[in-house]
Amino acid sequence: MPPPEFKKPLTPAQVATLERWIAEGANYEPHWAFITPTRPAVPRATGLVHNPIDAFVQERLAPAGLQPSPPASRETWLRRVTLDLTGLPPTPAEQAAFLADTGADAFEKVVDRLLASPRHAERIALHWLDAARYADTHGYNNDEERSQWPWRDWVIDAFARNLPYDRFIVEQLAGDLLPEATQAQRIATGFGRNHVFTTEGGIVAEEYRIEYVADRTQTTATAFLALTLQCARCHDHKFDPISQRDYYGLSAFFNNLPDAPRERGVTDPLIVVRTDADQAELGRLKQRQAELEEAVKEAARQQQAAGQQAAESPRRDAAPPAAAADLAEVKKQIAALEGRAARVMVMADSSPRPARVLHRGQYDQPRDTVEPGVPAVFPSLPEGMPRNRLALATWLVDPRHPLTARVAVNRWWEMLFGRGLVATVEDFGTQGETPSHPELLDWLARELVDGGWDVRRILKMIVLSATYRQSSAISAAALARDPDNRLLGRGPRFRLPAEIIRDQALFAAGLLVEQVGGPSVKPYQPPGLWEEVSVNRAARYAPDQGPGLHRRSMYTFWKRTCPPPGMTLFDAPDREVCTVRRPRTNTPLQALVLMNDPTYVEAARALAVVALAAVPADTDAASRDASILDAAFRRLLARDPEPRERELLLERLADFRRRFAADRAGAERLLAVGTVRPPDGIPADELAAWSTVMNLLLCFDETLTKG
Repeated sequence: MPPPEFKKPLTPAQVATLERWIAEGANYEPHWAFITPTRPAVPRATGLVHNPIDAFVQERLAPAGLQPSPPASRETWLRRVTLDLTGLPPTPAEQAAFLADTGADAFEKVVDRLLASPRHAERIALHWLDAARYADTHGYNNDEERSQWPWRDWVIDAFARNLPYDRFIVEQLAGDLLPEATQAQRIATGFGRNHVFTTEGGIVAEEYRIEYVADRTQTTATAFLALTLQCARCHDHKFDPISQRDYYGLSAFFNNLPDAPRERGVTDPLIVVRTDADQAELGRLKQRQAELEEAVKEAARQQQAAGQQAAESPRRDAAPPAAAADLAEVKKQIAALEGRAARVMVMADSSPRPARVLHRGQYDQPRDTVEPGVPAVFPSLPEGMPRNRLALATWLVDPRHPLTARVAVNRWWEMLFGRGLVATVEDFGTQGETPSHPELLDWLARELVDGGWDVRRILKMIVLSATYRQSSAISAAALARDPDNRLLGRGPRFRLPAEIIRDQALFAAGLLVEQVGGPSVKPYQPPGLWEEVSVNRAARYAPDQGPGLHRRSMYTFWKRTCPPPGMTLFDAPDREVCTVRRPRTNTPLQALVLMNDPTYVEAARALAVVALAAVPADTDAASRDASILDAAFRRLLARDPEPRERELLLERLADFRRRFAADRAGAERLLAVGTVRPPDGIPADELAAWSTVMNLLLCFDETLTKG
């Protein structure tokens, strides 16, 4: 091994390692990820320790000759933790309150406030949408619209309630199988129906049904186990602990859906869901309908009586009664509301289908029949339960399971630090990376399980650690020793996700519409994109008018064949498949988006208006300009500008003032971008100059980065 023809002989060092292993007894252990984590002892530490996380980190730093970095400034930590836990920057009032609080619990109070905010639920739900491959269209060639947004809202509500993570898993995989399942628990199972599916004619239905089963299997494995099982779909691999038979045993849990086509391109099973506002309006209209129907009946009776009298005396959402016209209008409104309801695809098993191993993964080459089961490398399914999705979900959250808790805490660590303790957050298997801090990973996993699967408890512990609170500044020597910060000797610094970049700009500018949940919205987008990729050439993207333009980015309508371009350019996935790790790139196109997209042009202008309004009009000119800059910095970066920054930006402001004073038409064109009109009283050239300065701030590396 390997065979001689490969011409890859073992090195003397490798031979020596094998000889030593044999001499020591050749003890074999399974891959680390398949061993149930136990709680390791917390190391002794001499540095700054806020909780056990810091002791584990310092234990790894010392042998490498590294020391923890000093704490970040309070302003930096506040911006960092507020972006991480809510996806938005801190307000000037929040900054002032924190800086004035000298109590020992000042940091903890901030974290408790952030975790209790509805913004936190939206932030962490956003992290889950990629894994769940949530989108607003079906994908494939036709890519027609779907209405799965009630599932997205269930996720937000689950995090708002701090639903224990084990229940979060169980309800998404098997909420419909719980005793007396509620509508919300059935909606939760939309997780299993978020996959792409085709509405094309002429397809082989069984072929695509098998693809949907495969998607559910692979998504479950990646999202909850951080395992890639696709290769086992086709054949066994000599050293892979997951066999092909294991793969089809796992996929059998997802094999019993009817997947029967219904109207609007969706498939059974599904349930009808309305917004609270629509439900209330529908109830009002139906009550009104009943009243009008009774009025129409009464009018008919009166007409009949009048007709008899006329026969006796011909001169006498009768004229015809007004109630009939009102009734017709109400029925029209009801029909419109009914049509607006979401048809949410959910999980519900039909009669069992035989599950078979498919030769080379081909739908038309079935071989041996298999029972629903889990890979042999793991603990067995719970005894005494039917072999269904509820048994699978219960198995996943068993405290003895080696992967579920590890995968969860690692993914939250990656969200906060930009890199997981296992860098390959999508792959804990034999091809993935080993943990940088294996004892810390296991300790956190046990904390999650033993602490009642409390998500907020884990997040709070991490962001209050001295490790998280470090400065992200780094010396050249330390950078050379640990360029990727694997050993966590400095604070996290990396570019923000696409959605947070946009939301931050809208929030700082006072434009963000903070409405939780509801149907997806359509903000600004370059024209013509949908027409280029849509089979139906009549498809048009029409930006919303009003609040939909400025909702949080997680509510943006997600077309799989044409994802929002402003998100895609900042590395958001297309949501075709489960994605748990986004790349982070740096391209010129990103700068062009920030400088030219109507969202950011409008946000820059609104930020200028807000900053101008924050400074008294009677302030002298020199002080006023500096104070306006200070106000903008605090809203966007949670700090005051450095003297050199202030000097350079004021120079640019003077340049822009001269340019727009000589080009009033150009100033007017700039101010016409977007739909939010600036207030009266600010000269066009002055507002255009300040808007351009604010656009520079939106393009700052620090603005786009969590440092």
